[in-house]
Amino acid sequence: MKSTIVKFTAKPEYREAFSTTLKEVQAATRKEAGNKEISVFVSKADANVFFVYERWANKAAITSHDNEPHTKKLMQVGQTALKSAPDFYFLGDTPPLPDHSKSANPEDEVFVIFFIFKLKTEFRPALLKQFEDHITHTRKEEAGNIIFDLYTVDDQEDTLAVYEHWRKESDVWDIHFNQPYAVKTGKLMEEAVIGDLKQYMNFVTEI
Repeated sequence: MKSTIVKFTAKPEYREAFSTTLKEVQAATRKEAGNKEISVFVSKADANVFFVYERWANKAAITSHDNEPHTKKLMQVGQTALKSAPDFYFLGDTPPLPDHSKSANPEDEVFVIFFIFKLKTEFRPALLKQFEDHITHTRKEEAGNIIFDLYTVDDQEDTLAVYEHWRKESDVWDIHFNQPYAVKTGKLMEEAVIGDLKQYMNFVTEI
């Protein structure tokens, strides 16, 4: 399995048109044999910023997707609608492997986070080990967590990506960050991450 995250920044005057095109592409992509998951999000902080999370059977499925008419249409629309070139992140799984078996309940608000951050590479092994413990505990012990994945980024040794879904926002700030494993991770992140952690946090809403 391979996952990707793509970040798009639209020009304000093309935001609605680009959002509509993204949803059309999402519907078409779900019909592709190699696609296992595709979700589209808009930033809570900037309505012109969109994120797409995709999960694929293998790299060949991604290559096939790139050649689909709906993908080419999106890139063509993007030439006019986007403020800058998209940011593509081709991801590698880390243990524990991604687990999307949980689902939201009808009453859940669902709070989603993309946290794609730069780190000092000498801390990479320690971070990967700590996140393995952190994610294992989170999935097992926190009822408010739906998804918590950590990914490496292909060809970027100084970058890691976290993808999270929570039943409500307070499950993150009031419960999760007070757990001992989260506190330990936070202290390590303060040493390991380049710059302010807040600059890398993206809070989004699924559309």
